[in-house]
Amino acid sequence: MAEVAVKIVETEKPVALAVETAVAEEEKVAAPPPDEKVQESNAIVVAEKAPDAAAKKISGGSIDRDIALAEVEKEKKMSFIKAWEDSEKSKAENKAQKKLSAVASWENSKKAAAEAKLRKMEEQLEKKKAEYAEKMKNKIGLIHKEAEEKKAMVEARRKEEILKAEEMAAKHRATGYVPKKLIGCF
Repeated sequence: MAEVAVKIVETEKPVALAVETAVAEEEKVAAPPPDEKVQESNAIVVAEKAPDAAAKKISGGSIDRDIALAEVEKEKKMSFIKAWEDSEKSKAENKAQKKLSAVASWENSKKAAAEAKLRKMEEQLEKKKAEYAEKMKNKIGLIHKEAEEKKAMVEARRKEEILKAEEMAAKHRATGYVPKKLIGCF
C-alpha cells in the first residue's frame, strides 16, 4: 500500500484519482475474501501505512513540505535519541566493566594475601617440625647414651661378680671347703 502511495506521488496523478486508488486499495486490504486466509500481521502493517500516504497527497504543496520537514525533524530527533541511548548503554557497559575489573583485582589481592599467609604458616610449621625433630633426635641420643652407660655398669658388675666367684672358687679349692649353697642349675 505504501508502494502504491509512493507511485502516486511520483506520477503526480490528480488528487481525486489518488484518493480513489487509496480507498480501493484500503477496501481490498480491509475485507479479504472469506475463503482466503490472510496473516494478521501483514494486514495490520498495510492498513496503518495507507491512510498516511493518502493524507499526504491530499493535503497540498506547502503542507507536504511541512510534513516532510516534520518527518526530517522527527528522524533527526530519533537519531539523536538513538545516539544518546547507545552512548548511555556504552557508559553503563564501561562502568560495569570497570567495577568488574575492580572486583577481580580485589579478589586477586585477597587471594594473594591469603596464599602468602598460608605459605608463612607452612614455613612456621616446617620450622617447628624441624625444631621438634631436632629435640627428639637429641632426646633419642640421650636415651642411647644412658642405655650405653647402664649396659657398661651391668657389664662391669657382671665382670666383678665373675671375678669374685673365681676368687671364691680358688679359695675353696685351696682350702678344700665345699660351699653350702650351690650356685647354678647343676
